[in-house]
Amino acid sequence: MIKILFVCHGNICRSPMAEFIMKELVHKKGLENEIYVESAATSREEIGNGVYPPVKRILNARNIDCSKKRARQMTRLDYNNFDYIICMDSYNLRNMERIAPDTDKKYKRLLEYTNTPHDVADPWYTGDFETTEREVESGCKALLEIVQKNI
Repeated sequence: MIKILFVCHGNICRSPMAEFIMKELVHKKGLENEIYVESAATSREEIGNGVYPPVKRILNARNIDCSKKRARQMTRLDYNNFDYIICMDSYNLRNMERIAPDTDKKYKRLLEYTNTPHDVADPWYTGDFETTEREVESGCKALLEIVQKNI
């Protein structure tokens, strides 16, 4: 089984959005037994909190239930347990390196898998959750194409 971990600062906006959108894409392709998806934070400040309400609304509009998701922090063990560890921006990348050095080159920014590699802006600050959704979906689709080749 291929395991993917999405990471952002607090694990209440971008990374859970990526987790649940990727799970939706995996489900549509019938690959639930081949691909496992989860998300985590680089910080501790939101641990135990649920998905941020604007993200919850976006996911609910897609008929995705994220009500049981609670923020958690990435650990050193995650580095060994996941095949792909995907962050949303360069700031996350630096923090991930502090948690677990990327000795096996598993860390990538989500949009590095697309034709327009850049950071996924944090909607906590921008307020633009729709752009974040489009970028996350684009990145997840591109990543899934690559992951499928390794199944």
